[in-house]
Amino acid sequence: MNLELKETLLNEIEEFREIGHKFLNGELNKAQFKKASGKMCVYAHRDGRSFMVRLRTVSGVISVNTLEFIYGLAKKYNLKKIHFTTRQAVQLHGIGIDAACDILKEALEFGICSRGAGGDNPRNVAISPLSGVKVGEAFDIVPYAFAINDNFERQITTYHLPRKLKVAVANEINDESHVTAVDLGFLAVKEGEEDKFKVFIGGGLGRNPKIGVEVEGLINLEDVVYHVEAMTSLFMAEGDYSNHGKARIRYIAERMGNEEFKNCYNKHLEETFEKFGDTLKINLREKNILKAGIKTSIKSFRLTEQKQDGLYSVYVKPIGGQFKTSNIEKILKVIKDMQDVELRLTMTEGFYVINLDGNEAKRVLDLTDSMSAKTRIEDSVSCIGVPTCQMGAMESQSLLNEILIYFKKEGMTEDILPRLAISGCQNSCTVHELMPIGFAGKIKRIDGDMQNTFELHVGGKLGIGKTKLGTHVGEILQARIPEYLMEIAKELKKENMEFEPWFITNQEKFQTITSSYLV
Repeated sequence: MNLELKETLLNEIEEFREIGHKFLNGELNKAQFKKASGKMCVYAHRDGRSFMVRLRTVSGVISVNTLEFIYGLAKKYNLKKIHFTTRQAVQLHGIGIDAACDILKEALEFGICSRGAGGDNPRNVAISPLSGVKVGEAFDIVPYAFAINDNFERQITTYHLPRKLKVAVANEINDESHVTAVDLGFLAVKEGEEDKFKVFIGGGLGRNPKIGVEVEGLINLEDVVYHVEAMTSLFMAEGDYSNHGKARIRYIAERMGNEEFKNCYNKHLEETFEKFGDTLKINLREKNILKAGIKTSIKSFRLTEQKQDGLYSVYVKPIGGQFKTSNIEKILKVIKDMQDVELRLTMTEGFYVINLDGNEAKRVLDLTDSMSAKTRIEDSVSCIGVPTCQMGAMESQSLLNEILIYFKKEGMTEDILPRLAISGCQNSCTVHELMPIGFAGKIKRIDGDMQNTFELHVGGKLGIGKTKLGTHVGEILQARIPEYLMEIAKELKKENMEFEPWFITNQEKFQTITSSYLV
């Protein structure tokens, strides 16, 4: 970051501090404050007195030094926990406005720029968390995600987008970063021996979700930033500035139709190449990991063997993405002297510790055993929800805890159900439409009374060539969801089947069970 941009951002923070105090003094309402706070990535909690700061950890790649910095902030501001988000960032909750502004300044001085990580701006560029170490990946995509992030950062004070822009890069076909369902997605592929990107455009979730469309042909790696600039240009030229509810790229694609939308994208791409010449071309190299590996015979669903011989990654998933500050300290003590080790945040509110040799992997597995989910249902994704999020309708974190408590009470310890996705509203922070079982919070009038319910979405899927939206089945009272899931789990146990094949082959039984819970 150049000194001029840094000085501009520091001045913005002080201007925002004044806005924050006007909000606290009642001179600004919540909507007025949010318009200013979104771009700073500071959001007011529902109480109107405390705030959240989102730290944009670039594509969720966290060095040991960065983890130490985050830990220092949590300790300094007396935070008992931090929250890992569903877009590979870190949130600090329950702080005052001055503390929020001070954190923004401290983060900027450290090298973390959160400007534009919220509001009508390009968001954190999502990546497959094991990029660079995944067995079978096409190539390491991290340098390209960093280049896109750098391009956004350079221009962050000049953007005037209709609404947020989401970009993702995936290293393989499982699509862990959701490239098939965001505004602009890049998939790493091989064309013979040459590395290329496949491009997807116009996807997006929330109200009126849409799967992205594939652009014909493959692109050169050096041209990836041109495609980002082309989509940004298209968005500003064609986006809806008058209706915030429809100010997303997928509505442009819906209005134009897929073919015209792709033609429009290609037109902006040609103009981008003409405008910038060779100035946006990038030439990057994959980072070589030279660390000596040590094999291990340990078997654990949290342990992944890397493509580097004798090196491993360990997955850690705190329930609901809520990670205790005391646990950060414990992890730092163990990993701080390990060579090449870093954290990779996931889109599932967890993280991997990567580049561990076999002995180190065992130490990290043992240390994090009590910190991490042990089954897929414990690994479920839940947004922060009410009472923290102003947009939320329901207490998504509470629902997850209610489910886990009920399963424990009923003695259901088997790893039977798939990972759930629980969004507190229709905004799809947990991509509930793309999961086998997803829930979205909704207040519904039932027999004259407003009741806490969740929409049930079933049958969603992620994967290149496989991504599909789940079916919205109906609404279930929040209080009955644990019981409903238990009944499904018992059927799976009886049939000795996974949910997805069971759902496909037992539609009548699924409908019979589900219909008795719908309201």
